[in-house]
Amino acid sequence: MVSLSMALAVPVNAQGVGGPGKIGYSGPIVAPIVGALAAVVVLVIVAVHYSKKRSITGCVISGQGGMTLADEKDKQIYTLSGDTTGVKPGDRMKVHGKKLKSKGSGETLVWEAKSVSQDLGICKP
Repeated sequence: MVSLSMALAVPVNAQGVGGPGKIGYSGPIVAPIVGALAAVVVLVIVAVHYSKKRSITGCVISGQGGMTLADEKDKQIYTLSGDTTGVKPGDRMKVHGKKLKSKGSGETLVWEAKSVSQDLGICKP
């Protein structure tokens, strides 16, 4: 294998990009800059999108309008919707999902549950 590689190896002479005496890039500079800026913009948008709140932790309360969860971090009360399988009133839980815009005249916040990641036991008063 080594002898075959040595037999097929061809020496290469160094050449400048722009001909003799010129070294470096001599083409248009706008396209690489625009490409780099577009990549940075995409990265920023993705980072902002994934930095949004994806889970809430708090005490689940059963009420007339359904189950609500009082978030421990922002002290907001969310009405739970979506997949509430495993959500138990009276327990402290961590629920994955997303915040939805409220439909209606009230200022009620809605959390669309995707799954329950943790059951943290009974809520403490």
